[in-house]
Amino acid sequence: MLLQYLWENRLWQQCDLSTTDGRPIRIIDQGRRNTDAGPDFFNAKIIIDGKLWAGNVEIHTRASDWKRHNHHLDPAYDTIILHVVGHSDEIIYRRNGAPIPQMVLPYTPDYRARYEQMVNNPARLPCGESVHDFSAIYLTDWLTSLGYERIYSKVDRVLELHQRLNGDWQQTAYVTVARALGFSTNSDAFERLALATPLRLLLKHRTDPMLVEALLYGQAGFLDNISADDPEEQEYIDRLRADYNFLAAKFNLTKPENLGWKMARMRPQNFPHRRIAALVAMLLQGFPLGRHIARITNEAAAREPFDVQIGGYWVNHFTFGHKSAYVPRALSHDSVTSLLINAIAPLLVAYGTCYADDSRLDTAVTLLQNLPAEKNSIVSIFTDAGIPCPDAFTSQALIQLRRNYCEQRKCLYCRIGHRILAAKARP
Repeated sequence: MLLQYLWENRLWQQCDLSTTDGRPIRIIDQGRRNTDAGPDFFNAKIIIDGKLWAGNVEIHTRASDWKRHNHHLDPAYDTIILHVVGHSDEIIYRRNGAPIPQMVLPYTPDYRARYEQMVNNPARLPCGESVHDFSAIYLTDWLTSLGYERIYSKVDRVLELHQRLNGDWQQTAYVTVARALGFSTNSDAFERLALATPLRLLLKHRTDPMLVEALLYGQAGFLDNISADDPEEQEYIDRLRADYNFLAAKFNLTKPENLGWKMARMRPQNFPHRRIAALVAMLLQGFPLGRHIARITNEAAAREPFDVQIGGYWVNHFTFGHKSAYVPRALSHDSVTSLLINAIAPLLVAYGTCYADDSRLDTAVTLLQNLPAEKNSIVSIFTDAGIPCPDAFTSQALIQLRRNYCEQRKCLYCRIGHRILAAKARP
């Protein structure tokens, strides 16, 4: 991996290159990296002993890896014009017996140790001591790329869901919003609940709030083996259980198994029971989001579908059997902001992608740039290191950086890590 990185970025020592048998080499084009099966780099152009060669390049730690990987038997490797290695311990040949030019890639002797020192650094941010040295323009460019990368990773999920639901945007919006209501901790459980409880069935019974509640709480498994000390509360629970059993049998519903709801160290207003009550409140309004996604052009329009009130039992409950303060508003301002980031923005871009409307992407990015940055432990890691985070687009970029690069120690593929490591590749 290190040798491929050095080759791709032309970070070898600036010296006279030669093959292991002494022929001079000049690299015109190192080729294009191949991430699929076959040679490591396609379409390289290399002058060997005054003769221009065009073809593919293979890279190994040791030359003997050629046979170990059975390349000497594979016709795909007959196109290799140069074998680049870290250690030359064997001469390698094509299938017809012709020797393949081989070169030991020159680089700083302690480069590998420097690389391992960085990626194995136990600090929360291995490059934290160096990141403040980067120019604001360089960091902004990388964070912009990461922000779009984050958006499109969510858009891919929405488009897969849209295809799975036979092109139904209303149901796609319903499942996407349900997942976002899980706020990371219970997102998978909420998505499975929504997929197992069809939107059409919920909307069919929205004239009776008790039936909608019965369907969702029953499918979530919250009606199993619960009781309340208050007779009125117990009557409410019994009514929900009876309604759910009737509807589940009538519509042949299958309850998801092992949803794994989490409530430990969670604020009561974030309990899944309360989030389901918020979803019920949206459903009672007909859940118009899927039909109106194209009409969202600004933050006010994006917030409108979530401006709902909770009624009945859940106006003063966060879970079954425990009364709380009177809180009729379904979602706080910050909770709605989270839904705009994790549901509305991806839905806008997915809708625009589906209908070739590029303006949806601009709307989503503008929305994120106008929203305040998220406050969480990941964002704090970077802000403590001196990276500013002025808005939600940037906080999403930092989450992408942390999850997909820092935590996986992919420093070679991070532009910050690349800059640091590239400076150490040459003596």
